[in-house]
Amino acid sequence: MSADTHRHESAVARYLEAWNSRDPQALTKAVAAAWTPDGSYTDPLADVSGHEQIAAVIAAAHAQFPGFSFRLSGTVDGHHDIARFAWELVGDADGSAPVAGFDVITLSDDGRIRSVHGFLDRVPEGAAG
Repeated sequence: MSADTHRHESAVARYLEAWNSRDPQALTKAVAAAWTPDGSYTDPLADVSGHEQIAAVIAAAHAQFPGFSFRLSGTVDGHHDIARFAWELVGDADGSAPVAGFDVITLSDDGRIRSVHGFLDRVPEGAAG
């Protein structure tokens, strides 16, 4: 594993930790560990920047899908300061995965995320708006 591969995988691990943080204090800490202060998150349903707005999007996802966790689906593929990866939102109780997508992230020099561009591949009927 190259240093770049480890850097990309570490960034994605911190990213998923943030998305799986349900406690407000843990979420605040995880977002700060994963994103730069001016970091951004953009997907078909959100376009936000800064830790507070990113944490609000994550909290809203948990409100919409209580009892679900995000998990990596496949491997992280990256080069330079860019990585892409697929993910699923999985039900803790039954293992169903009603939402899936892939994200492209750009990293800062310190390994934190500068930007996320998310794409939704599978969304339940009526959930996208």
